[in-house]
Amino acid sequence: MRHARRRVVRRVTRLAAVGGLLLGGTMVTHAVASEPGTPDAVPFSTASPADASGPGAGLVQRLGTSRTAGSWVGEDGRTVVAVTDEEAAAVVRAAGAEPRMVRHSMDDFDSATKTLSSAPRVPGTAWMKDYRSNQVVVRGDSTVSEDDWSSLTEVADGIGDFVRMERIGGTFTTRLAGGLPVLSTAGRCSAGFNVTDGRREFILTAGHCGPQGSVWFSDDGGRKKVGTTVGGSFPGDDYSLIAYEGGKAGENAGVVAVGGGKGVRITGVADPTVGQRIFRSGSTSGLRDGEVTALDVTVNYPEGTVGGLIESDVCAEPGDSGGPMFSEGIALGVTSGGSGDCRSGGVTYFQPLTKALADLDLKLIVAPEADGGGPSPEPSQAQGVAAPDSATPGSSTSVRGILPDPSTLVSRLADPRNVGPGLLVMGGSLVALVASRWIRAEQDRKAYRRQYSALWG
Repeated sequence: MRHARRRVVRRVTRLAAVGGLLLGGTMVTHAVASEPGTPDAVPFSTASPADASGPGAGLVQRLGTSRTAGSWVGEDGRTVVAVTDEEAAAVVRAAGAEPRMVRHSMDDFDSATKTLSSAPRVPGTAWMKDYRSNQVVVRGDSTVSEDDWSSLTEVADGIGDFVRMERIGGTFTTRLAGGLPVLSTAGRCSAGFNVTDGRREFILTAGHCGPQGSVWFSDDGGRKKVGTTVGGSFPGDDYSLIAYEGGKAGENAGVVAVGGGKGVRITGVADPTVGQRIFRSGSTSGLRDGEVTALDVTVNYPEGTVGGLIESDVCAEPGDSGGPMFSEGIALGVTSGGSGDCRSGGVTYFQPLTKALADLDLKLIVAPEADGGGPSPEPSQAQGVAAPDSATPGSSTSVRGILPDPSTLVSRLADPRNVGPGLLVMGGSLVALVASRWIRAEQDRKAYRRQYSALWG
């Protein structure tokens, strides 16, 4: 009777193991078949300047730098192009934009900034091409001495009367202290945008955040490793790449965090326009908005000179470095530095995203189209002129899974939408099958020994 029960138990165990193998195989097959290849990594936006330019930039490129002096968005949202002759003005009108007759061309601007760049470097200074006033503006912060300011003023006087000198309060600093905070021994920065080379995925953030080899964590205890800085450019430019520890970004790689558990879907990349309303997110000051006031700005930080920056009147504070700048879901840049704070206001500079992507030969990861997206998040203590007034950050969503979290490995294995549960069932069934075979072999061996002992005493 005992042997009959054992045989029944062994048979039931074997049948259960075989059934478990079949069930696990079905679960794995279903998970693989139902999982899209890279749901949040397509489509990819290119970094081509031709694709990223707006109507004003296109007209400037068409007419040439000797006949134009930049473009901007007017308060009514209409594109304005600065031109130096009536023929160019006629072309601008025919394109549906508004011409603005000016005295100095982009060639004059370029010559002026080249002369300024060749002068002895003075930390705490910056210069920009002010398209709307048709001037080159040179700024000096509170750290610039009177002697250095006088020397720079002499250089400006030699260029011409279209160079304007301005002293400002505060200091030009990088904002080291997005999106979400990332921390290392170098300090705290903000995650910018997720990008890819087609094989691996990275965070693109500010270059001054840390040198190559810096290790980044998503918690101040150093337990949740995000990745390692693998390249970048600073000074000169201000961008760097953090390679994800596991090679992949989080579940919502095409979303940037804006605070309050909310995020904005990123759907493309472009260059901004002077006068455009933009939004910036950072781990210190959250979501803020402002206006683009200048392009191709040179800033002499204490650490070195950075050129080609975007200037905005939006505020930023330490820890916001590397955070994303965007508008209407279009990625524009990452936070570099500036002066002031979000209590008194200030000036903030951004590394253009198109330049960084082109230099690194990477593509921006964008969010898939989603119906029924929530309303755009409201900026905290918004400042600056909204032009056009209707501009919004973009389509709202949650921030779940923007950065990969190693503590969620068990939950991913238990998620029936993944292959993990099926593999676990198959593994357990194989163990049970092998164990039942071993138990039977051991029982047969013991029975044989008992029979042998009885026969040969």
